Amino acid sequence: MSIFKQSPIAADSADANLVMQSLGGNRDAFCHIVSRYQTLLCSLAYSSVGDIKHSEDIAQEAFVEAWKKLDTLHDPQKLKSWLCGILRFKVSRYFRKEKNQATRNSSELNEQNTNQAVSAELEDNAISEQHQTLLWKTLDGIEETYRQPLILFYREQQSVKRVAQELDLSQDTVKQRLSRGRKLLTNAMTELVENGLKESKPSIAFTLTVMSAVSEIAPPTKIAAMGASAGAIKGGLLVNITTVLAVLASFSGLISSFFGLRASLDQARTVRERTLAIKSAALFISFAIVFVAGVFSLKYITLADPDNALIYTVISQIIVIAFILSYVLLVPRMFNAVRQLRAQERIFEPEAFSRSVDQQESTQREYKSRFTLFGIPLFHFQLGSLEPGDKPAFGWIAGGSHAHGLLFAWGGIAIAPISVGIVSIGLVTIGGVGFGVVSLSAAAIGVLAFGACAIGYKAYASLSSLGWESAFSNGFSIANDAAIGYIAYGEQVNNELAGQIINLNSLNISLPWLLASISALVIIPSAWYARKVRKHLRE
Repeated sequence: MSIFKQSPIAADSADANLVMQSLGGNRDAFCHIVSRYQTLLCSLAYSSVGDIKHSEDIAQEAFVEAWKKLDTLHDPQKLKSWLCGILRFKVSRYFRKEKNQATRNSSELNEQNTNQAVSAELEDNAISEQHQTLLWKTLDGIEETYRQPLILFYREQQSVKRVAQELDLSQDTVKQRLSRGRKLLTNAMTELVENGLKESKPSIAFTLTVMSAVSEIAPPTKIAAMGASAGAIKGGLLVNITTVLAVLASFSGLISSFFGLRASLDQARTVRERTLAIKSAALFISFAIVFVAGVFSLKYITLADPDNALIYTVISQIIVIAFILSYVLLVPRMFNAVRQLRAQERIFEPEAFSRSVDQQESTQREYKSRFTLFGIPLFHFQLGSLEPGDKPAFGWIAGGSHAHGLLFAWGGIAIAPISVGIVSIGLVTIGGVGFGVVSLSAAAIGVLAFGACAIGYKAYASLSSLGWESAFSNGFSIANDAAIGYIAYGEQVNNELAGQIINLNSLNISLPWLLASISALVIIPSAWYARKVRKHLRE
């Protein structure tokens, strides 16, 4: 695999994702944009105009203008420089107005609908007018080259790395400018400037003010004008459409586990067998919950801490692999435990197996069709609990704890051209963990893989996708050639070429149907099997 081009959340690819979500009308995504860049824009405005209140007004105007004209941003990866360009225009207009007005007031925000609590918070956070005047007198005597890094430094928790990222400078350059800037400050004013800048940093109230202003403004509609980001926009819309189906597909395993538990309880004849059935179901459900919650949480941890995005991405893939191994290793161990316990219980509690249906040779323990093709039953379903010496159900269509089908198989371990199971192997596989040419599973491994997590030549998932050629997901996406996702790594990341390689147009049509198929083909056979077991084995 070639060297990846990282798409860290703090930089280009995350901006592209937030832009495409905003263009789809998602105001929460635009709120993330405001939160991410409000300190930068307010600091640059303050460095130019020297007034905290007016600098915040100008920055707010810039964000509102950005919301209105977001569809004119042809390259979403250049969001930061585009926002700074809007801000520079607003600053220039502020100075032009100042020449013609006796009072300094360039705010164009309609604040009539702004929440009174937000205004109060802004007022409480503002430093005194005298303090502000003294602060600016000190900073105004410093060249802007040194003034901008100083302002950002104290507003970004004194992080040289953050200042370098915001101003697109090297850390060494930032250190040099900070050092020179401090020397230019008089010793008597250093402490005042540091404390004043900390107090003046825009808070969540700034974000709420901007979002209040854009709440009544319709989102941009000229999505076609995005040009280079067209593929990424389609990807963002696809994520929204398929999220519900992806969640349903993920939880279909839990629903199937419920029917499997009911069948196991109907098959159980002693307290120990019932206890084992409940423990086994609880174990598999717990692994599934830990897997989904772990990868889902890591996505938002990564968004909050982009500097460590690669570490969190590696952890997410470890969780995925651990989930797959847990199912592959635990399923056969569970079935062996059921066989061993049944053999012990027949010895120590023979009265529990006195009914004819519970005899090992009983025909009620399975259903085998009279019709055969090439000597192989058309249908073969195991309905009773596993007994020592039991062989897998085998037929053209087979079902049971361990099922081999020449056409279709359903069960705990299912092997067939089309197989559905906790662990399924075949050409087309569906279920908990699937290994196939085409795999549609909670954890899908195949040439073409769809699921909650997916590993394959082409991988499409709701939580995590790891592909050779391409990967698409609503969380982590890693691929050699093309990747689209919130946290994406690949040669082409969240751009039009990536969308072409992934073939988003075809995916847009097929993915919802595939996710719906996962749910149906996992839940329906589980419910049918549980019903048949109850009918044949319970009095």
